[in-house]
Amino acid sequence: MKRVLIVDDQADLRRLVRWSLEMLDVPAEAHEASDATVALQLVQTLKPDIVLLDVMMPGPIDGLEVCRQIRANSMLASTRVVLVSARGQATDVRTGIEAGAHAYIVKPFSPQRLLETVERLLSPQTAPTTETSP
Repeated sequence: MKRVLIVDDQADLRRLVRWSLEMLDVPAEAHEASDATVALQLVQTLKPDIVLLDVMMPGPIDGLEVCRQIRANSMLASTRVVLVSARGQATDVRTGIEAGAHAYIVKPFSPQRLLETVERLLSPQTAPTTETSP
């Protein structure tokens, strides 16, 4: 079973993502974090296959820094990171990709788009690539 960590400070969005993940073709165990500090702790203990990570969160650490820390940890080399953000300018996307994200999805997003991205990144036949969505 695949592990997915959903990181967003908005409970409604976490609920929407969790609901969307129920439609995955592969069984997935969803976990949630409402801030970056908890997310970093859960990433260390759960070692998720994929992290769906909001960029803008309250507190001293944002999603970009969480992404950088995941990418810097050799024990998490196989963890895929999808940044999810209301910031959709080309510079925002570029900054996210440079931080190490495998994909960048702009809010609001369609659940179908989210599922397609997650399934592609969880597929063993697919090497991680960087993609963006408008």
